[in-house]
Amino acid sequence: MATESSPAASSPAASRPAALPTTRHVTAASPDAVWAVLADGWTYPCWVVGAARMRSVSADWPAVGAVLNHSVGPWPTMIDDQTVVRRCEPTRLLVLRGKAWPMGEAEIVIELAPADAGGCEIVLREDAVAGPGTLLPSVVRDPLIRMRNAESLQRLALMAERRAA
Repeated sequence: MATESSPAASSPAASRPAALPTTRHVTAASPDAVWAVLADGWTYPCWVVGAARMRSVSADWPAVGAVLNHSVGPWPTMIDDQTVVRRCEPTRLLVLRGKAWPMGEAEIVIELAPADAGGCEIVLREDAVAGPGTLLPSVVRDPLIRMRNAESLQRLALMAERRAA
């Protein structure tokens, strides 16, 4: 339906809300349908831009502490790393710490809410929180993150809409 990128807005979900670039997308899929995709860790490389493959998913995904072991980047230079759940409120909120060393680590906050016209508004906040990625000035880093996340949210929405059909 629609994707919008904007400077971060305040949110109780994130530990550093003002610092996280924000991207929004409205989909015809329900919050439950979007959550079903998020709750299936094996789908991660299908909708997250840059994720190349999934190596393993914790059996308790997306519980707090659960891990996605994934690879990022193009073959043959893929980097094996992981993403860990830091907070989970099913059908509403997923907070992750993504790792892609040597680039660094990112805090990722995904919020779901019923959209006014039906469907679901997906809000994705993400920023570098550790490693060399934090050295890139936010004036450069933020637009790149928002562009990447706009495509990721489009993919997530398409998957949720297809599952709901």
